Amino acid sequence: MKKIDLVILAGGKGSRIKKFLQNKPKPMMKFNNIYFLQYLINNFSKYPFNKIYILTGFKNKLIFQNFHNKSFNFIKIECIKEKNLMGTGGALYNLKQKKINDFVLTNGDTIFNIDLKDFLENINQNKLGHLALVKKNESIKSNKLNNLSLKKNILYHNVKSNLINGGIYFFKKKILKFIPERECSLENEILPDLIKSKLISGKLYNQFFLDIGSPKSLKVGSIKLKKEFYKPAVFLDRDGVINQDLGYVNKRKNFKFKKGVIKGLSYLIKKNYYIFVVTNQAGIAKGIFKLKDFFSLHRKLKSELEKKEIYFNDVQFAPYHPKGIIKKFRKKSNLRKPGNKMIINIFGNWLINKKKSFMIGDKISDKKCALKSKLFFAYAEEDFYNQVKKIIKSI
Repeated sequence: MKKIDLVILAGGKGSRIKKFLQNKPKPMMKFNNIYFLQYLINNFSKYPFNKIYILTGFKNKLIFQNFHNKSFNFIKIECIKEKNLMGTGGALYNLKQKKINDFVLTNGDTIFNIDLKDFLENINQNKLGHLALVKKNESIKSNKLNNLSLKKNILYHNVKSNLINGGIYFFKKKILKFIPERECSLENEILPDLIKSKLISGKLYNQFFLDIGSPKSLKVGSIKLKKEFYKPAVFLDRDGVINQDLGYVNKRKNFKFKKGVIKGLSYLIKKNYYIFVVTNQAGIAKGIFKLKDFFSLHRKLKSELEKKEIYFNDVQFAPYHPKGIIKKFRKKSNLRKPGNKMIINIFGNWLINKKKSFMIGDKISDKKCALKSKLFFAYAEEDFYNQVKKIIKSI
């Protein structure tokens, strides 16, 4: 994947559900004790995006507190504040001041669990944008950009059809030339003209879709999200489990996958497991390599594995050590195993079936971390694929 950014529209007032919002923006509604915006970021961050921009407006303080200048799965997040509410179209105007790449755009109040790799592979490079469509039914309705149709993947508007906007777009950065510096609607003012000019392609998807913009959807939101995203997870130490432990591995040329790892990771995905990496990286505190080296390595791995349709849902790491020489990282931390703060962080952001989850490590500190987290634990064996197959059958 070439450099692509992710942009999340999170600035609306949520007029239809105002009484439920408790003075919060819609994307910061909690479902199963997890922010809706976190579900969105979880769903997209496994892909190798360059950067995430969250476009905020109404009551944006809570979004800034939780996401601004954070990194999630090696993607930096920047929140942008509108001076005045600009609508779904005008909000994009603020991107003109950023070094934006071509980007995927998603609504902050809908989640559409499509195969994004497939979506991007079906882009027509001669078009300005690409749109994911969904079929309208009793539970999926929209008052923005309805009556769409597809002919040879080219989008048409105002035709008799049950296809509607699914709220996920790909745009070339040239789209910003069409965005005025005023309040406007992307769906009702910008896109209809571009569709009429045959500049937008599209593809229909039948995956899980949820819009939290109505009182009815709020009532069923937690149930539907749990049904879709509640899964078992595997927690993996890195060095000695995923790759050979050659001592402070921080460059791709020294990162050697262990036997059966690629096949085993694919198997875990087929079995509908989340895959999390929890790794101590004392080499950062000890000055052996830099934080940016660790990020660079994992971004390369992320891009490589994506081509094989293998994804780490999150990588948590502890750069600390009490005897480190880098002052910033010279301290005790519960992030560092045998502490279990990395796993606590993951459980706070994801819907995980703990009974079916497990951890694989190669050190006693990994085992202690798993025991604190009440996870089944196994020491790494020679063949990763055979080991995970055996564990899944036994738990």
